[in-house]
Amino acid sequence: MSAPLTFKRKNPKVVISTKFGDITIRFYTDVASRHVDNFLNLAKIGFYNGTTFHRIVPGFIIQGGDPLSKDPDRSTHGKGGPGFSLTPEPSDQPHRRGTVSMAKMPRNEDRTRDVNDNGSQFFICVEDAASLDRTYTAFGKVMKGMDVVDKIVAVARDGRDNPVEPVVVNNVFIELR
Repeated sequence: MSAPLTFKRKNPKVVISTKFGDITIRFYTDVASRHVDNFLNLAKIGFYNGTTFHRIVPGFIIQGGDPLSKDPDRSTHGKGGPGFSLTPEPSDQPHRRGTVSMAKMPRNEDRTRDVNDNGSQFFICVEDAASLDRTYTAFGKVMKGMDVVDKIVAVARDGRDNPVEPVVVNNVFIELR
């Protein structure tokens, strides 16, 4: 991957395009600048395009950003990343409905997580989740498209919370204006 860019714009936005519609996210550069830059850099190179929302937990979250979710072998979904990790940037930013936060990748079959294993996987809270506060890196908020998030969280899923029919991230567009 090329050298990371630093996005100087205050509170940049992206649009995540799915079959259910678009989700517009505004980022918190003042709260989690490294995670915002990381997400934007990955979006810029098309990393998220074609990945799926591979973990759906009604009343809690939808999770995406795993490059392995492009593979039809669903047993690998949720185990991939970009090949590097970021140290968390916990803050007092609450995990409320619509919060975008960095997921921690499972390191083994019992889904034990390494607190320093943030990379590309992210989640969107579908309900308030105070238990995640000051532990997970909240780095943005859905500004438009919570109706799309609600459609995604309502899809049928298997025993691993993976949607039966894939919910693909078609494209992630960075809004520059």
